[in-house]
Amino acid sequence: MNVRTPDPNPGWLSEEDLFEARGRLPMVYVEAVPVRLDPLGYVNEVGTLLQADDDGTMVRSLVSGRVIYRETIRAALLRHMEKDLGPLAFPQLPISPVPFTVAEYFPAPSQTGFTDERQHAVSLAYVIPVTGECEPRQDALELTWMTPDEVLSPGVQLEFSGGRGGLIRQALAFAGVGS
Repeated sequence: MNVRTPDPNPGWLSEEDLFEARGRLPMVYVEAVPVRLDPLGYVNEVGTLLQADDDGTMVRSLVSGRVIYRETIRAALLRHMEKDLGPLAFPQLPISPVPFTVAEYFPAPSQTGFTDERQHAVSLAYVIPVTGECEPRQDALELTWMTPDEVLSPGVQLEFSGGRGGLIRQALAFAGVGS
């Protein structure tokens, strides 16, 4: 009789299985634009992560990650917010799991404007207010808080990878911030 210890993360794929799946299926992701709100609920700061890409170029990104098998969207959002911003970020998850947009990433440039050279990914995107102290974790070098005008400036928009500058513009429009 073969007795095995149950896998504590049964939704994870091995690197080989993930590579195989990415070549055959769209992957489901969640992305979050962390924001700080003023007392009336208006966005006054947007958080972006500074990371080095595969060739060492510094790029701005957002909180993001895969939804694992048997995980709810809310649980995936909370897991990735904590993973990227730390356990004291205190994200305020939305009442409804309806995203402000669905972004489709493709391995090559396409009509969507979003690219991810690794895969075809479908990403549910959210604006998530945070009230606590944020410390970047994982592969992020820094978390930068900017005003909406700063994050929408042409120079900062060019720093986003994979079309995420467009996602920031959509997020702020959704939150009622015009430029």
